[in-house]
Amino acid sequence: MHPLAKLDHAYVWHPFTQMRDWLQREPIVILEGEGAVLRDVEGQEYLDANSSIWTNLHGHCHLTINAAVQRQLRKIAHSSALGLANEPASMLASKLVEATQASAAGGRRIADLRSGERPPAPPAPPATPHLNKVFFSDDGSTAMEVALKLAYEFARRRAPHRRPRFLSLDGAYHGDTVGAVSLGHIDLFHKAYAGLLFKSDIVMSPYCYRCPFNRAKPERADARDYRQCHWQCVGKVEQRFATAGKRDQAYAAMVVEPLIQGAAGMIPQPAGWLRRVTEIVRGHGAQLIADEVMTGFGRVGQPSCLTRSGAALALPLSGQDAGPTLFACHHEGVQPDFLTVAKGLTGGYLPMAATLTTQRVFDAFLGQYGEFKTFFHGHSYTANQLGSAAALASLEILRSKASLRDRRALEETLRDELKSLWALPNVGDIRQVGLIVGVELVRDWRTRASFDLWERAGLRVCEGMARRGVLTRPIGNVVVLMPPYCTTKPQVRLMLAALHEACKELRC
Repeated sequence: MHPLAKLDHAYVWHPFTQMRDWLQREPIVILEGEGAVLRDVEGQEYLDANSSIWTNLHGHCHLTINAAVQRQLRKIAHSSALGLANEPASMLASKLVEATQASAAGGRRIADLRSGERPPAPPAPPATPHLNKVFFSDDGSTAMEVALKLAYEFARRRAPHRRPRFLSLDGAYHGDTVGAVSLGHIDLFHKAYAGLLFKSDIVMSPYCYRCPFNRAKPERADARDYRQCHWQCVGKVEQRFATAGKRDQAYAAMVVEPLIQGAAGMIPQPAGWLRRVTEIVRGHGAQLIADEVMTGFGRVGQPSCLTRSGAALALPLSGQDAGPTLFACHHEGVQPDFLTVAKGLTGGYLPMAATLTTQRVFDAFLGQYGEFKTFFHGHSYTANQLGSAAALASLEILRSKASLRDRRALEETLRDELKSLWALPNVGDIRQVGLIVGVELVRDWRTRASFDLWERAGLRVCEGMARRGVLTRPIGNVVVLMPPYCTTKPQVRLMLAALHEACKELRC
């Protein structure tokens, strides 16, 4: 065993890992990376098929981000944000606000075009918020914790007699801090901490493949494309809000991952769901918290307009265009009241997060010193200069025409190469949203019968992929593909070939 592997076994406790199993084998010890390739201490190369747990946007050892961090290191690595401001964080906050406005404008135009090509969509949500305040933190969990605390206190100050309540989706995962866990509904992750949590309400997720209201029989296609239902998933949200209102227990906010739920099993929402739900949320006077920790910064691709023939027409980036749409909620013309980002914020380089919100929320915390209306929350590394410098460089890359072309090409390559998986009997559903893919493994696609979790179907397939030089992690029985934007067509083909062969090794 390599000396570094021995040190790991002796001292490191890994996240979301059964350590008894971990200690029975020698781990892959990563030494370096370049682009979409990782190298271990033995010199073995692997393709990074999940962007180092969904964080890396542009590839490892990116020269532009490297240079930005090096320039910042020659100035200062970190100084406190408590009582002090700094250059890169101030610039980053302004760029994030700018990105949300440009992205929202592009998304609204496309959503309006869609509504002319499809059955009529609901009207645009009223009083679209303007996100202009940024609170920095360290990771996705803390970004959600900030949004939750701000929404809680904002609602409490508007109606002091009420205890603010929150609604989130079945299968929701919004982080591992206590507040974020309270918003989650995955028993495997959250049940052990029930005694620490506050209660949040749950509503059905629009999980088309396993929706009890979907009358369609399984086909060899994404379940969203052949579903037969009457939008009961949206009706359930309306029922929740209406019931809460009758009991004088109105919700302060609803929390969603827009377009696709990550840890729930890469569950995509059918087109129009988010916009319809946003209308319900706003109609009942509640706020919308968009968890874009996974989906932000172009991960869900660029919006497209479907023609009457069903062809997707990606809108080009031009001089008149407001810029690429970087956030998932903007694909449906939705601007949330709180938008949380992390993971890809720094291009996958450094832990940093941000929570964006409105002047209206900000003003609720203004007052005389003795009123103590301050937002009493913070982190030692809030607004860290190195993270801010990396994030500024990443945003610049994202807005370049070269990056936009790469993302569109990668999305199309994934879509083309995934088609081969439909021939496998243990592939039940293939769900792609932009540059995010979830492949659900089943005993038999004709019945949708699931593997039991103890059978480790997803883990076994990912272990088979690792033996073939491709690294990713499953979510239960769902294999995730989320490669860096620089991944080439030959590399995508290698990823899919490894997945194809590993799936063929499954035994029912």
